[in-house]
Amino acid sequence: MAAAGPEIERLIQLLAKLPGLGPRSARRAALQMLQKRDTVMLPLAHALAETADKVRPCSVCGNLDVADPCTVCRDPRREAGVICVVETVSDLWALERASAFKGRYHVLGGVLSAIDGIGPDELNIARLIERARSHEISEIILALNATVDGQTTAHFLADKLAGTGVALTSLARGVPVGGELDYLDDGTLAAAFRSRRPA
Repeated sequence: MAAAGPEIERLIQLLAKLPGLGPRSARRAALQMLQKRDTVMLPLAHALAETADKVRPCSVCGNLDVADPCTVCRDPRREAGVICVVETVSDLWALERASAFKGRYHVLGGVLSAIDGIGPDELNIARLIERARSHEISEIILALNATVDGQTTAHFLADKLAGTGVALTSLARGVPVGGELDYLDDGTLAAAFRSRRPA
């Protein structure tokens, strides 16, 4: 029997759907919000409502923003001829935090996955091909995760983009900064050897 009413249980169940929050963490988060109603719960509820109302996917790249096109697509300081293809908005945000890329992005919205029933039509691939065919694009960087589905998607995209005349590159794979060889898996070590460069 639940110790909380149906409204609180519903809040806990919704919080538990968030990544990184299991039932216990969701219960603790809900309790924290309820105990700090004025400083946490009400501002959070307002922020959620405002975000749900104003934030939309960018019609150009798929990023999330209040403006369309998004801030990245509208920034004149960015290199317009280079597109970095990522699986999710989370990946885009990670690259932006690293300040490693100064071009434009394209968010696929996932990767090809036969098991999950995700084919090319479920992803933002047609728009990428359309962008690649425009005369201003000189390079497309495939920054997809080094998973089986990520690499399958990269190969599929390489085939689809082959006739566009755009240079196609991918991120280097291998030893991470601060990584020790003894702790790396076999696949990472093999990728590091394949991606080696002059010292």
